[in-house]
Amino acid sequence: MNPEPYYIEMIGYCAAFLTTIAFLPQAVQSWRSRDLSGVSLGMYSLFTAGVGLWLIYGLIIEKWPLILANALTFALAFSILILKLHHTYRHKKK
Repeated sequence: MNPEPYYIEMIGYCAAFLTTIAFLPQAVQSWRSRDLSGVSLGMYSLFTAGVGLWLIYGLIIEKWPLILANALTFALAFSILILKLHHTYRHKKK
């Protein structure tokens, strides 16, 4: 079975949408509650770096599903990471 490029691209867009939208609830909850005690700094640091590399990869190979999904996921993950760093620093300072 050799699917047409259109269907392959649609699979990419669907996967990109689902994996990106999965981070929206965490980002919204983190921004609203400012409670990041359950968020692992190490995990989010590595995850955000990995998503950043996926974004660079998508830009290099010029694949829009990768570019769009990883740009949005990077923005969400980075915002959570910044909140976590702020939360961690503030609590260590006390």
